[in-house]
Amino acid sequence: MRGRKILAVVALLGVALGGIPGLGSAQEVIKIGAYLPMTGGVAAYGDMEWSGIQVAKEMEPQVLGKKIEVVLVDTKSDKIEAANAMSLLVEKEKVVGILGEAISGNSMAGNPISEAAKIPTVSPTATNPLVNQGKKYAFRACFIDPFQGQVAARFARNELKAQTAALIIDQAQDYCVGLANYFEKEFEKQGGKIVSKTYIQTGDQDFSAQLSAVQASKPDIIYAPNYYTEDALLAKQARDLGIKNPILTGDGAQDETLIKVGGAAVENMYFTGHFHKQAASTERAKEYIKRYEEKFKKEAGAFDALGADAYFLLVDAIKRAGSTDGTKIRDALAATKDFRAVSGTITMGDEGNPVKSMVINKVEGGKFVYVTTVNP
Repeated sequence: MRGRKILAVVALLGVALGGIPGLGSAQEVIKIGAYLPMTGGVAAYGDMEWSGIQVAKEMEPQVLGKKIEVVLVDTKSDKIEAANAMSLLVEKEKVVGILGEAISGNSMAGNPISEAAKIPTVSPTATNPLVNQGKKYAFRACFIDPFQGQVAARFARNELKAQTAALIIDQAQDYCVGLANYFEKEFEKQGGKIVSKTYIQTGDQDFSAQLSAVQASKPDIIYAPNYYTEDALLAKQARDLGIKNPILTGDGAQDETLIKVGGAAVENMYFTGHFHKQAASTERAKEYIKRYEEKFKKEAGAFDALGADAYFLLVDAIKRAGSTDGTKIRDALAATKDFRAVSGTITMGDEGNPVKSMVINKVEGGKFVYVTTVNP
């Protein structure tokens, strides 16, 4: 009986003195959720972003005087699983903010749930403008596809001197379809001509029909704004057929898997991208790169950097809000200005879309190398 009284007193003290280690565990931590594709077709994105989040958490492990706990749920690269993961984080884990999802389709599946619960989300890499459209609580750390498509088209016309282009588009992915549309509009606006447009599906292995159309149309470049696996296989088959046109793609292809699968075929492939360590300019970026490379024994890349930036943006907003209230954090995120992130300086624009620079990268010597920076 006496033992029960002591436990009751300790429990009460734990509630009253939540900041004391070992007491009042519910009061000791601030929970942030992360829903990312750790398995499935785009697991490489989830793995990279989670790596970046871990390093960012080591750099800033506390906020408002409390330890940060990040609860990770695997979306399995699936829209239904993404919605389920979001529900789990909101309803069971009671998180104050959420990092993710990595890709646009899955983000669009999860965001209505966090929006209804008034819990802010920050996606590292969901670039489709529809992800945040009409949402008050949805934010991102990356640029959006209209800007990416425009930059790609201008680069194709001005730097690659392309008069004509062939498009090969993964119609199963909202990201790929949207990015191709933005490229096409800007390319034609700049005086270029689309001479071939063909479609693939995620998981396809044979691209002979699409490449036959490319051969027949004789374009100056191929624009293939798809994910890394499909673009690697596409490049290999194109080179095997003797198609030597430059291939230009988007941020979704810039993963080490592209080089591992594509080998020599992806040499000189160009990307519109979010980050290259050669272009890093902030003190946070320099510290992050050092920590990341010491921890993982490989070069810091775009997706891990954006995972870190999503974490830093959310934690900074909690700090400025001085609260874990979702609406106050949301307001602080919307007011973000000149934040010195890993991937550059970020000011939050309309509908949670950052105003920030972009880099152009390419594959050279089996590595992603920096080409240039494009300002908004």
